[in-house]
Amino acid sequence: MNFFEEKALKLEDVIGYHFKDPLLLVEALSHSSYVNEHRADGRSCYERLEFLGDAVLELTSSMFLFNRFPNMSEGELSKLRASLVCEEALAPCARKIQLGDYILLGHGETMNGGKERDSLLCDVIEAVIGALYLDSQDREAEKFIFRYILTEENLERHDYVDYKTRFQELVQANGITNASYELVEATGPDHNKQFVVELKVGDKILGLGTGSSRKRAEQAAAKEAIENFN
Repeated sequence: MNFFEEKALKLEDVIGYHFKDPLLLVEALSHSSYVNEHRADGRSCYERLEFLGDAVLELTSSMFLFNRFPNMSEGELSKLRASLVCEEALAPCARKIQLGDYILLGHGETMNGGKERDSLLCDVIEAVIGALYLDSQDREAEKFIFRYILTEENLERHDYVDYKTRFQELVQANGITNASYELVEATGPDHNKQFVVELKVGDKILGLGTGSSRKRAEQAAAKEAIENFN
């Protein structure tokens, strides 16, 4: 193993897992341009591991969303899954662990700023998932996915933290049965309406939310109500 590969393996310290077979991680981090420049080492590029990691990510996210949102339709679940695992969503996840610093690229790709390309970061984070799956029989792959991709922050970014359900659970646990959502107003043209909703417990307003749909406004009101609940 050369200097560059040993440096790439420092990613283990970042993600908190040390591979039983470190060459799996080296492969996950190796771009074809790097492999072409180091043919004598007999290395493979990340593409096969990316294929596996993509499938692992899809299954893990599908199971998570299926259980997390029991009232969502198939179409809604598919849309949410796509928004969480698309290139635009995965690239920021990769940047959080500075994945680009560990990717092994050929000289030309390095000079062209390849480590900053969203498409490459997306491919490699999926390859890392594939490597984790093979090295740990899925346990570490699932941990990685929940630690960096299927996070509450990412769900909230896509407006899919279910604050209404959380609030309902909160009031039920406290024996409250008179919570209600009331539409205060809906303004603007049909293509750009804004809704305002109050969330009341009895006559007391616990949350006020606005949104581009009544559903979004209710979610915003529930979020504020949770913060104000005492």
